[in-house]
Amino acid sequence: MLSPVAYSTESTLTDKQLSGGATTVLDKSSNAFSLPANNLSILRRDNFFIGNAFFKQPWVIAPSSTSARDGLGPLFNSNSCQGCHVKDGKGHPPLTREDSFLSTLVRVSIPAETTTQKALLTTTGVVPEPTYGDQIQPTAIPGVKGEATPRFTYEEIQGQFKDGEAYTLLKPSLKLDKPNYGALHPQVQMSVRVAPVMIGMGLLEAIPEADLVALADPEDKNRDGISGRLNQVWDVKAQKTVLGRFGWKANQPTVAQQSAGAFHGDLGITSPMFANAPCSSTQADCLKAPHGGQPEINQELMDMVSFYASLLAVPARREVDTPEVLKGERLFKAANCSACHLPELKTGVKPDFPELEHQSIQPFTDLLLHDMGEGLADQRPDFLATGSEWRTAPLWGIGLIETVNGHTRFLHDGRARNLMEAILWHGGEAKPSQEYVLNLSKEERSALLRFLNSL
Repeated sequence: MLSPVAYSTESTLTDKQLSGGATTVLDKSSNAFSLPANNLSILRRDNFFIGNAFFKQPWVIAPSSTSARDGLGPLFNSNSCQGCHVKDGKGHPPLTREDSFLSTLVRVSIPAETTTQKALLTTTGVVPEPTYGDQIQPTAIPGVKGEATPRFTYEEIQGQFKDGEAYTLLKPSLKLDKPNYGALHPQVQMSVRVAPVMIGMGLLEAIPEADLVALADPEDKNRDGISGRLNQVWDVKAQKTVLGRFGWKANQPTVAQQSAGAFHGDLGITSPMFANAPCSSTQADCLKAPHGGQPEINQELMDMVSFYASLLAVPARREVDTPEVLKGERLFKAANCSACHLPELKTGVKPDFPELEHQSIQPFTDLLLHDMGEGLADQRPDFLATGSEWRTAPLWGIGLIETVNGHTRFLHDGRARNLMEAILWHGGEAKPSQEYVLNLSKEERSALLRFLNSL
């Protein structure tokens, strides 16, 4: 558990450094993503640290004397949230064929063809694969077989900048070895997802809906080539369709539902929101396995985990007045990257979270779906998101991922080995920005990266 004094109360930060408004912390260590919001009072920190404990500590198989933390599985990807979101940071794909998908998961579904399947899309966004559900869980408790073993292979794609410098991109291919419950549906749609950084989620939820609606331009009426769309997803608690904000395709509406969904799909832990174990009707051993209570995590503890996830601080920007950083910022805007990665947004009213209200923040996202072209397409729709659309990833904290997580893998499946490769994979609506960067000089590219690493 984090120490309640492991954060900075530094008050000399400039507005430009305050990525998360008053929640911002001045920390660039390996714990930079794991600190409580700087404006979170001592009186409200207990819930943060209790939530952190249930996020960080491993869950165990039921039945167990550890009754508050048993019920793992029967099928699961990890035994703790921290197992994928290491230090609340970013996961990475397997780097060799032999590596496991430890902080990476595989989503699966099939096309909606029948009337019943199409109706299901309103509440689930996808049609689950009949045998394996909507997610491959490679690991299982004793007496139950894991579903399959995902494997990645990579194809190299060669290219060069206008000045002649060569680059290589890695295009991943996915295969599922040892499908233990039979062959997958012949039309199965699969998508690999690495665990995203956790910081600032509560701030993103606090952005007024009207502001996001105003940002959307699905028909590109202003003719700028950018046609961001809002995903419309099912809110389990409210039992209605609302705006999606979280996940690689913005398929989750709230921090609470995102958290409960992860407990359910990744750990196999049931909650009041998702009360049934993630077993398909054909997985008899999974259905018969012991459970850790009904539900396995109660609403009080689930609320504390959501509280924790909502109030993780955003680290301050660094080197904001360095000439090379300022040059890189100008190039970022000139390339029109800022059309989707919006530098500034404002939060509104957030009941029960006064720390998040009325903050000027710098997340570098519009939370909208954008067509990123065939190169990044997974061909797996999710609610309104098409197979080539992705939510604009927030960039705050991106320069600290190597410090926190020891790698520089980016994009939804971690294919990009560094920030420049991530830029070069941008297609679709972002193709003109990618081409702009291809035409930059080496010195200009260096400045652009220096700016991104300052965020």
